[in-house]
Amino acid sequence: MKIIRSTDFQLNNDTAVAIGKFDGIHRGHRELLDRIIAKKAEGLEASVFTFDKAPMELFGGKMIPSLTTMEEKIRIFEYLSIDNLIIYPLTLESAAIAPEDYITKILCKQMRMKYIAAGDDLSFGDKGRGDANLLKQYSENFDIDIVSKLVIDGEEVSSSLIRDIVSKGDMEKASKFIGVPYAVSGVVSHGRKLGRTMGFPTVNIVVPKEKLMPPFGVYFASVSIEGRHFLGITNIGNKPTVNNLNTVFAETHIFDFDEDVYGKRITVKLLKFVRSEKKFSSVDELKEQISVDIKHGREYFSDNIIL
Repeated sequence: MKIIRSTDFQLNNDTAVAIGKFDGIHRGHRELLDRIIAKKAEGLEASVFTFDKAPMELFGGKMIPSLTTMEEKIRIFEYLSIDNLIIYPLTLESAAIAPEDYITKILCKQMRMKYIAAGDDLSFGDKGRGDANLLKQYSENFDIDIVSKLVIDGEEVSSSLIRDIVSKGDMEKASKFIGVPYAVSGVVSHGRKLGRTMGFPTVNIVVPKEKLMPPFGVYFASVSIEGRHFLGITNIGNKPTVNNLNTVFAETHIFDFDEDVYGKRITVKLLKFVRSEKKFSSVDELKEQISVDIKHGREYFSDNIIL
């Protein structure tokens, strides 16, 4: 996949395009992405256009936690066999591009767009004045599919809705709307190894600051390590019993696993909220609670098929 992080670029081949923030890359987004990927059979390159930050971050001056970090998006787009990913720098100047120029200069000229899949709620260009109807007006030289919002259980699937669901810790509902379990990825780092001394070794990753996480606490989880999949329990939080840092960790005890995976990238999929994080009065009390969590985790996985 070709990744371009610039306003000054030129693609060399005709493309099928999807544009948007793609936060979460949920089932609604997949409706768009599947359409441009299908166009590869017609000789078009599947191409995604997105910005490096949300407009609220530019104009509001503060970071908005994301369902997927840019690094996670890149890995997902690569997995989906997207050919070109344009990560357009969002500045006061680029945010003020007239929507007509956005179509003719960026999409049609620079991206050589011959097809676009767009949501019916699409907005782009200066003050968000560009929409699906404007695209239709300029579609003399490209084909266009306007895709309605996906509705699941009577609710329109959107990134904002999923952010609300994740913030409440309803991981089963989040999984239904995203299409896969909500996950966090990172490189396994060294901790204080307290879990190992208690008989519960863990793999720890630092949660990126820009990543939206559910409520601190314990979750049943599955873990992917270099194409292999395991089951376990994950604590999301800042380890209040043994740690005063503000850093957020995803600390996972993998069942029946004792390999050295330091420095390896893993993905932790949060399947079900178990209990809130709490500060225990002693390490022995913490150890007793972890034993209970592991017991409940094994019972959960014995009753549920996890892919």
